[in-house]
Amino acid sequence: MTGFAMTTVSRALADDPRIAKTTRETIAKAAAEVGYVPDRAAQRLRTGRTNVIALVLDPHGEIIDFSGSMIAGVADVVRDTRYHLTLTQYQLGEDPMRPIRHIVQNRLADGMIFARTEPQDARVKYLLEAGFPFVTHGRTNVGAHAWLDYDNAAFARCAVTRLAEKGRRRVSIIPPSRQYSFADHMISGFQQAVRAAGIAGEVPQDYDLNSSPEELNAKIAARLSRPDPPDGWICPGEIAAIATNAAIYDAGLRLGRDVDLVAKQTSRVFDLFRPRIDTIFEDIEAAGRGMAKALLAQIAGQDAGELQELQAPIPEF
Repeated sequence: MTGFAMTTVSRALADDPRIAKTTRETIAKAAAEVGYVPDRAAQRLRTGRTNVIALVLDPHGEIIDFSGSMIAGVADVVRDTRYHLTLTQYQLGEDPMRPIRHIVQNRLADGMIFARTEPQDARVKYLLEAGFPFVTHGRTNVGAHAWLDYDNAAFARCAVTRLAEKGRRRVSIIPPSRQYSFADHMISGFQQAVRAAGIAGEVPQDYDLNSSPEELNAKIAARLSRPDPPDGWICPGEIAAIATNAAIYDAGLRLGRDVDLVAKQTSRVFDLFRPRIDTIFEDIEAAGRGMAKALLAQIAGQDAGELQELQAPIPEF
């Protein structure tokens, strides 16, 4: 159709710089006109690559639209590359190794991204042993691997400082589940900050961010009804903040007068709350972009130990 040899067409479609730019443009235009797309199965047989990035996620129910924001960030990076994005989901309580093994054993992707890391994460150990490229949203204590993490210790310190500056003397934090790496970081930052501020700090043991909104609401309402209730609350998730705010209101307390609340915000939901809730922002979409870039760099040969980023909290949305 174009008059060029098959080898020239093949190289041009692969954007080979050895082929003249005008030739590449002519062939690309002709390919678009006839609706040509590469046969991914054939490419995989020839190159051993799938040209697929796998994003493995659980629901993250405590964060509004975590999955949507993460997908948007990753997709923004891979959109103009040869890679396609696939999404694999699993539920809390299911074996998180199952989707990881399935992807690796069936060679369904060239690399993957996943979240909710644990200190001794079995997925990380497995992928390191398999030599399979990956990036985690969160740190682990397992070897040198690529990761991007939000600085949850800094978030907790900032939240405590804000509450202390408002005169709050007993502060409670809704903690992450202890199984996750970020729980240690956040609780450590919280405990350091309350000691530095000279105020009391509570870390509940009977509920956490994985608890349902109804359970959180009931537990916080019960705590507010007992002696010496906290006058400051830190909520590292928007759903937890909504449940806490409802418990405060139902207890007859007024936000900003009797009690204050600081929430981690990942969406615009609190822009519409009255009275306004004090927030600290975590940019999930930016995290998705950062991890996608790190994974593509790793696939291209960069050392995974060099691809580590700690994302700072943003004081205001």
